[in-house]
Amino acid sequence: MISARRSRPKCRHVFTLVAVLFIVPASVDAQSRVTLTGTVSETVTLSVAPAFAERNVEVVSIGVSTVRITLHAGATDPVIRVPLLVRSNTSFKISATFDSTAIEPSKVLVTDVHPTGSLVSPHIVNAIDVNRKADLSQPLLIVTGPRVSIGGTLQSPNNALQITVLIHLSPQLPHGLVNLTFVGSPAR
Repeated sequence: MISARRSRPKCRHVFTLVAVLFIVPASVDAQSRVTLTGTVSETVTLSVAPAFAERNVEVVSIGVSTVRITLHAGATDPVIRVPLLVRSNTSFKISATFDSTAIEPSKVLVTDVHPTGSLVSPHIVNAIDVNRKADLSQPLLIVTGPRVSIGGTLQSPNNALQITVLIHLSPQLPHGLVNLTFVGSPAR
């Protein structure tokens, strides 16, 4: 006959084994049904390349997606090249508005588009749509395109698209201030 003392430890181990067999599959089953969802906000940033330096031209960044260029008409070269840097995690558009009581530009056009580094989408340059219209009496859509950045941050030096905008002012400029505002936003 088996003594009661010897059978108790076996029963205790059996109950522990049975409990583990029921609890472990239940916790594994619960873990396999966890769902994580999230969204990333659409971001388009616009700035002027750090090397930009024109006499009598002031650059002011307003937030992360707006750049205002102030020209001192009559004291500046009638042709201004503005190197805009665009970073985006979504398709984008850049528009421009002109504000002056004295003069209007005769032309605003894009002369160059190139990536600044390895974190720029490889096919972006060929996918850019440049508007050839130069009338700034109303907001002008200058450029549209797909996502620019494939990594990095808002300040990374290698994830921007540089778009050079050429502004031709009338050669007979009266003195005064001219504001040209560029706005980058998600394209819908």
